[in-house]
Parts: sequence; structure tokens; C-alpha cells
Amino acid sequence: MGALFGYYAAADDEDAVRAVVREDGRPIGAGYDSFVVKGVDPVVELLPAEVLVTGRTADAIEADPRHGHLVGMVGDGEVVSLSLTDSFSDSLARFDRKQLAEVASSWAASGVFSARPDPSGLTGFLEGLAALAERSAVHGHRLYCWISV
Repeated sequence: MGALFGYYAAADDEDAVRAVVREDGRPIGAGYDSFVVKGVDPVVELLPAEVLVTGRTADAIEADPRHGHLVGMVGDGEVVSLSLTDSFSDSLARFDRKQLAEVASSWAASGVFSARPDPSGLTGFLEGLAALAERSAVHGHRLYCWISV
């Protein structure tokens, strides 16, 4: 089936853990502002998009302690939750939505994907993530991604 990636907003790292380490029997991410996709890994595949949106270098992003920081895990890693950088979230929340198609086109051509994806699909993903970032900024929340394998 492949991995699922749930991008979501939470108040902080402790709150983000509660999205994946459920004690209430509800599904992962239930009750959180989120959306689920296949095939957009937040550490490797999302990196070129973050470079394009923030203007930061890949090295600077990878050195950011929030880039892919493990905040929670279920079992032996069946589900993990990772943080996205605050600079990406902040930049994406303010980013001109009309330029997302251009970002998606460059991102699709970056070579980070095993097969070149359709830029329109990446545009849709970026639009969803930008909307999530904008809503999270209003509430002072941060962005995260849970991964279920």
C-alpha cells in the first residue's frame, strides 16, 4: 500500500505527540487540522519545495533543529511524527498562492522524486499545505507530519 503522510497543525511538540500516540482509540490525527497524502516525505522530498518557498539553502534547512525532528512514535516506528521548520510554515502562510504552480513545477523537476510527478498534483499539495500553514499561524500552532508505514 505504501506510506501515508498526514500533515497537521498542533499547538506544540507535546500536543503533536497526542495526534499519533492515541489513548482514546481514535484514528491517528483525529481532531487535528490536517490532510493526508501519499508520497511526499517531509524530510527528503519536501526539501526542494522548502528551499524554493523560504529562500534558505538546503544546508541551512537541514541544520535547522526542527527539520524532521522526531516528536513522537508508535511502537517500533509503525507511526512517527516529525516537525516541519517554523521558517517554512511562516513563509508558506504568507506565500503568494499564484506562485505555487511555479514552485511545484521547479520542485517536480528537482530530481528528488523517484519518478517525475505531475506538477499539478504538487500544486494541489502545496495549496493544501499553505492553507494549513495559514490557519496554524492564526492559532500560533506549528506544522508536523505523521508517517504511517
